[in-house]
Amino acid sequence: MAFYDEMAVMALELITEFGQPVTIRATTVGEYDPDAGSAPPDTVTEQTAQGILLDFTGQEYQNNSLIKQGDKKLKVAAQGLAWVPDLLNKVIVQGRTWSIVPPLKEINPAGTPILYELQVRS
Repeated sequence: MAFYDEMAVMALELITEFGQPVTIRATTVGEYDPDAGSAPPDTVTEQTAQGILLDFTGQEYQNNSLIKQGDKKLKVAAQGLAWVPDLLNKVIVQGRTWSIVPPLKEINPAGTPILYELQVRS
């Protein structure tokens, strides 16, 4: 196992121990069929990840004008994810649904995803 693969496993273990389960929900909108005059229902796909929900610091508020009051930082372990979170996904943490807003950061040394840092807003 390569060094960064081991780091990805370690990140998952630590976040599992100190974090909580997080649901990442992707919704695919049914494509409109002009012949039928309707669209099929949306398809919802969910995956469970391990994450840590944190508050932004005062320094981060000063350095980034895109952070709004009430936004949170969600760190998600990359190991074991079926797909990479994107800005169109929703996350459910502690029964509350959050939208992912830019920026979405991937900690990816040497091409091995270890951690995703999401800015989330309810």
